[in-house]
Amino acid sequence: MRGRVPLFLALATLAAATTVSCGGLAGTFLPLERAIPLNQQVELEALRARDRARHGRILQGVVGGVVDFSVQGTSDPYFVGLYFTKVKLGSPAKDFYVQIDTGSDILWINCITCSNCPHSSGLGIELDFFDTAGSSTAALVSCADPICSYAVQTATSGCSSQANQCSYTFQYGDGSGTTGYYVSDTMYFDTVLLGQSMVANSSSTIVFGCSTYQSGDLTKTDKAVDGIFGFGPGALSVISQLSSRGVTPKVFSHCLKGGENGGGVLVLGEILEPSIVYSPLVPSLPHYNLNLQSIAVNGQLLPIDSNVFATTNNQGTIVDSGTTLAYLVQEAYNPFVDAVSLLLLEILQHYSCCGKIL
Repeated sequence: MRGRVPLFLALATLAAATTVSCGGLAGTFLPLERAIPLNQQVELEALRARDRARHGRILQGVVGGVVDFSVQGTSDPYFVGLYFTKVKLGSPAKDFYVQIDTGSDILWINCITCSNCPHSSGLGIELDFFDTAGSSTAALVSCADPICSYAVQTATSGCSSQANQCSYTFQYGDGSGTTGYYVSDTMYFDTVLLGQSMVANSSSTIVFGCSTYQSGDLTKTDKAVDGIFGFGPGALSVISQLSSRGVTPKVFSHCLKGGENGGGVLVLGEILEPSIVYSPLVPSLPHYNLNLQSIAVNGQLLPIDSNVFATTNNQGTIVDSGTTLAYLVQEAYNPFVDAVSLLLLEILQHYSCCGKIL
């Protein structure tokens, strides 16, 4: 799904606390222990080394490091209304700017043979096209490859018997779409080995789409990028592919800052931050679904039947960094708009005097 919602999506493992009781009152405490004896002198550099190692353990998770991507774009739907990052593909390696989208699975890039694709962008970035013939490590995905039998959300895989190419068609929620074929090539990234305060150059072979045709808003130049970086839970997403190869953990952390110059966090790996509020995801679904329970405006719960939030096969609440707006079903939308309108009216009345706003 395309666009953007300023939400934080992080999958984390929470440490178990210890429960004790005293005088009939039960309480939960975090176990504490002294790492360095009180009477032991420790040099400052040794303390810094210990802290670097501890920080590395927090971020690294189960794999040897985290992969950090830059985040650009803003939350302003009247200016950019999307977030994008840069990926490095092929041999020799080339940089491509791609929109970050947790609501879809496939990473796809504009192909050099793409028709109806934008050649310039109003985002101040230089667009490029992927050339399979120009990369010494590129290989087409054949019809016999198991990837052709994958059912990836609304994408449909097909096969050209003449060219023996596995192709795809993907339709997004805003009506835009892309058609192309699958390619296998090398993706390059920097793995941050925080425990050793090092940055290692890493690479892995991944499967992604090479777009040969686009429609809808994807053809417009004002917010054009080189492709879309699908971060969904499906088997074809880059996060799933790298995890299956043991390159990164099957977890990522994404924080949308929303400032004028973009910014935020996009990490393949885990961030455990005490100030973050976590919400469990509904398992075994094609999207990142949450169990929404209620909506409150100005601290007041709205009279909405909780059944409208229930998660089923064709209903639920999705966290999607690729959707510009938040959408509600009619049963929740009307009470929400009424409550916000009433609150705005009360604010205007409070700050108005003699028919004028102070």
